[in-house]
Parts: sequence; C-alpha cells; structure tokens
Amino acid sequence: VIRCRAAVAWAPGKPLSVEEVEVAPPKAGEVRIKLVATGICRTDEHLLQGCFPKAEFPVIPGHEGAGIVESVGEGVTSMKPGDKVIPLCHPQCGECSFCRNPESNYCQKFHFSEPQNLLPDKTSRFSCKGKQIHHFLWVSTFTEYTVVPEYAVAKIDAAAPLEKVCLFGCGFSTGYGAAINAAKVKPGSTCAIFGLGGVGLSVVMGCKAAGASRIIAVDINKDKFAKAKQLGATDCINPRDFKKPIQEVLTEMTGQGVDYSFEVIGHPDTMIAALASCNMSTGVCVMVGELDSGSEISIDPTLLLTGRTWKGTVVGGWKPRASIPKLVSSYLEKKFNPDLLITHTLPFAKVNEGLELLRAGKSIRTVLLY
Repeated sequence: VIRCRAAVAWAPGKPLSVEEVEVAPPKAGEVRIKLVATGICRTDEHLLQGCFPKAEFPVIPGHEGAGIVESVGEGVTSMKPGDKVIPLCHPQCGECSFCRNPESNYCQKFHFSEPQNLLPDKTSRFSCKGKQIHHFLWVSTFTEYTVVPEYAVAKIDAAAPLEKVCLFGCGFSTGYGAAINAAKVKPGSTCAIFGLGGVGLSVVMGCKAAGASRIIAVDINKDKFAKAKQLGATDCINPRDFKKPIQEVLTEMTGQGVDYSFEVIGHPDTMIAALASCNMSTGVCVMVGELDSGSEISIDPTLLLTGRTWKGTVVGGWKPRASIPKLVSSYLEKKFNPDLLITHTLPFAKVNEGLELLRAGKSIRTVLLY
C-alpha cells in the first residue's frame, strides 16, 4: 500500500480536499501509475457539480494525466515498471463487439455502458480516513498514484514530455479527432466551432490540419479569439454581438451554411444552433460537448430531413490504446503543437485554484504538476 496525496471530492458542489490517501497495490490485470502531471478538463467540473451520469461520491476526479508505471499486477504483459504511460478515460478491452469493429472506437466497458466508479472487480483501490473512495472513469488522475486496468492504459514513447502529453488523455485527442475522424473534414471546406475551450481549440487545430479553407470560431468570451486565430481560425464571432440567432449569422456569412459544425460546449440551445448552422443537404454537425445528466433536446425534424448529418463522438473517434501512442509520436515529430493550449501550470496543491481559472474562463488548459 502506498500513502500519498490526492484531491478528494467528498460531496458535489464542495471544494476538493487534498488528503493523504492509501492506494492499494494492483490486482491481476491492473497497473499502478505514479502520476507526473494532469490537466484540468471541463468534464471534471461536470463531476464536481453532480452533473456527471452514474458518478458516486466520495471520489478522486481527474482523467487527463500522464505518468510512469510503478508496478503491475499478475498477467500484465504490455507494460512494465518505468514505462511512460497515459491512463485512458475510454478503455479499449479488445474483446467486445465494438472493439472488434474496425469502424468503432467505443468499448462496452466504457462508463456509458458500465459505470467506472469501481475497478472491474467492483472494489476500490483508494481509501481515506477509513472510508472507501470511488474511482472516476477508472483513471482518477488527481492523485500522486492511481490504479487502472491494463486495457485502460496506453504505453507511450519514452521521449514524451509528460507535462505536455497529459492532454492527449482527453482534451486534445477529443477535439483534434472530432475533426479528423468523426467529421472527416475535407480540404477546402468551411467549418464552425462553438466553444473555444481546450477541446474546441483542438477542433480548430484538427480542421486546419485537414485543410479547411475557412474556420469560424464562435464563443461569448472574446478573450479566447487571439488563441483561436493563432491555432488556425480565420474568423471569430461573438453571438452577443448580433440581434439574430447565430445560425442565421453563419448561414449569411457562408451563403448556405458551413460544411461542418462542432458543438464543444454542452448546452442544448447551442447544439441546435450548431446543427442549424451547417448546410441543409450535406452539412455534418458533430456533438462533442457533454450535456448535464438527464438533459433532453427538442429539434425541428426538418433540420435532419433535408439531409444534414448529426453525430456524436467519444474521445475523437480514436481507438485509444492503439491510437494515442501514435498521436504522441506525431507530436514528437512536430506535426502539431497542443502545447499552445496550456495557459497555466500549477503545483498539485493548487488544484482548486486551477478549477477556479476554468470556471472564470481565464484558462484554456491548466496542468497540475506533482
């Protein structure tokens, strides 16, 4: 058993409490990881506000980390102590029908099918003050040590800087892949991205890499426009600057609507606006933002009847264990630069300060260092 620091959420709506926790050794098929860095993602905020489906408290949040294997359980063969790894909030068991389907990146063991509040044997590896602490998406990266199933860990290049590539665990991979894999953006096309947080700006990077000729960034926080243009946006617009609905503005700007739109906020109204902003025949709208648990959306069916495609994506459509190491290698080859998404770096003890930067819209990505 290892005793270390972790940020525990004892109840929804309360600040995180940095506590000494006990982390049990890995069982068969599990890996214990010493975290080096973790990003703070909007999904962590969803959890802390009690809006994440099936989550249970007390819990250790965090799902965007990178670290070094400390020990492995019986039967683990794909990694060994000392390997650099990224724990994956979306597993790849390799055995379910989804994993065996080359066109799918879903896994039957993902949280939407099977809650990941406890490890697969339905027990926790975390305890604090004599109480069991729940896992979050199995990865729980707001801790110095975590235990994760082997099929939810990707071994990466030993040269990778962990304080940078931690973003590949969620934010960068999700946004970049939404453009490359889910939308399959074509060269010369027009795109609109609703929401310019870390994931939305990663969509901008993906659209640019795919050769889009016009990339329209949409956000009510104009402070994010400079970063969006730095990463490839050609236009930046604030819906509050117009008296008409933003989908009408985008349609007028482009003639018939954009070829691809992305909702990266998680609000029902902006999801409808994003769908309506893409052209009525061949437009593709990709849902990236995560709605609060229990949310519902009502739409005019003619938005789809005329030919639009409306689809969702999980972790950008990548098969995580297979694809994330390749993405890291491409990063090391300087094919893209998600380092630009990191606006703040803080010591782990300042995790609540990092969350406040997120809530205030003052950060793109804050990385915590252990």
